[in-house]
Amino acid sequence: MAMDFKSIPLIDISPLLEKWDHPNVAQDEGVAQVVRQLDQACRHAGFFYVKGHGIPISLMEEIKSVTLEYFHQPYEEKIKIKLSAATGYRGYQRFRENITKGIPDMQEAIDFYREVEHGMYGHLGEVMQGSNLWPSNPSKFKQLMEHYIDLCTDVSRKIMRGIGLALGGSADEMEGEIAGDPFWVLRTIGYPASYILDEHDKADNVVGCGEHTDYGLLTLLNQDDDIVALQVRNKSDEWISAPPVPGTFVCNIGEMLKILSNGIYESTLHRVINNTPKYRVCVAYFYEPNFDAAVEPLDVCSQKTGGTKSFEGTVYGKHLVSKVINNFVM
Repeated sequence: MAMDFKSIPLIDISPLLEKWDHPNVAQDEGVAQVVRQLDQACRHAGFFYVKGHGIPISLMEEIKSVTLEYFHQPYEEKIKIKLSAATGYRGYQRFRENITKGIPDMQEAIDFYREVEHGMYGHLGEVMQGSNLWPSNPSKFKQLMEHYIDLCTDVSRKIMRGIGLALGGSADEMEGEIAGDPFWVLRTIGYPASYILDEHDKADNVVGCGEHTDYGLLTLLNQDDDIVALQVRNKSDEWISAPPVPGTFVCNIGEMLKILSNGIYESTLHRVINNTPKYRVCVAYFYEPNFDAAVEPLDVCSQKTGGTKSFEGTVYGKHLVSKVINNFVM
């Protein structure tokens, strides 16, 4: 469970990335130190920064730059890739079209999902069937994002190997039927500067994204370096800021990892409030289980918590669809 943390820990994961596929990875002292830090962060905060991830900082900056360039276009351009049920919930949504716990968010975004071909997962996959809608401008948007997704998927898989060890299992605990063929989600998000909000918005304390937990296993957030807007709630119901640390990702664990860990790790509530005079961009990559994975507490985690499974199992794709269809105003 999230504790009374006052700040978000920073972890250098380079030793794990260097040795992730070694046969005796758990015996390496550098890896063991990373594993201990991951365990503490996941137990106490559910959030952590990572450095030493190997993704070029120049690419992280370019990803935010093309996202900003897209959002600064006229609405008539952005709406060409409008999100709808017919697009498999892929595409652009304007301000106040995303809903968190019934309340519209002050953000605009584009949603991308791993593409689902017709019949790929039978009835389970019907809602998410479709191909991603890529902007024609900026012209390099699609190429950059697809490369970035590949890199984030690779890094996330390796972090999850460390988390498998942290839970007392094997490095490949999350592979196979759980996340051997991981689904992913990418959400590029823009939050308006505070000065554009009217007095009604300010009186209602309008937020960029309402308090929520993420759906999957692990989130990698690439946020603007000069705007403090992300807040994480600790056990005392205090909102703790997660200020940008240049060159790092903010990581947090999702609801599927909470189930797999049998509650040893918490999926922590967080929100976004941009009270600055600048438009804020962030790009969130979500590493998810296999779309058709049956997710339930791992045996190693059940044994650690008295031998009882505290959560009923769920199919990840079913869980995702239940969230997606209720998150948007069409």
